[in-house]
Amino acid sequence: MSDPLLCEYYDREWGMPVRDERGLFERLSLEAFQSGLSWLTILRKREGFRRAFRDFRPEVVSRFAADDVERLMNDTSIVRNRLKIDATIQNARATIALRADGGLADLIWSFQPETTPAPRTAAEIPTVSPESRALAKELRARGFRFVGPTTMYALMEAVGIVDTHLVGSWRRGSSGVWTDQGTRAVPPASPASGERPEITGF
Repeated sequence: MSDPLLCEYYDREWGMPVRDERGLFERLSLEAFQSGLSWLTILRKREGFRRAFRDFRPEVVSRFAADDVERLMNDTSIVRNRLKIDATIQNARATIALRADGGLADLIWSFQPETTPAPRTAAEIPTVSPESRALAKELRARGFRFVGPTTMYALMEAVGIVDTHLVGSWRRGSSGVWTDQGTRAVPPASPASGERPEITGF
């Protein structure tokens, strides 16, 4: 991993807990755009995505119309994929609808497993889990798109729901969510309690 931007992301941000709606909607959106591409491509365009999607505020994105889609399709600062753009707008609307039933953060974090993997080599790191399959199924039932089990596992890794840092790594257990032995460090908390740290990016 030689790119400084990628190193910075994995050293400081990846795997740290994200428990707020806007932050999770952004990560969900970016993971969907990453499908079939490298994560470095997404990181390099991250600020462009934030500008184009109005800082991923669900209330704003949910109101995007046909002219916004055309604007986005002509925006070279993002990945111009109409299906993914349409999915992001639909996912913003689904996020708003979820507020009547606990909200996006509560739903996503409810799929945190009791233990997290303990890989010793990169080959032992899973790419899917029963929880990511269940999360994908639930999100699809709630109207979300581009939320397959592998994409959802990547999301779970990125936002601290699982910790797949290698055993012995200095990042293992650094999120405060998991111990380095792979057990929960703290019990689940309500997003409104203020106990969950918020990571919003650079």
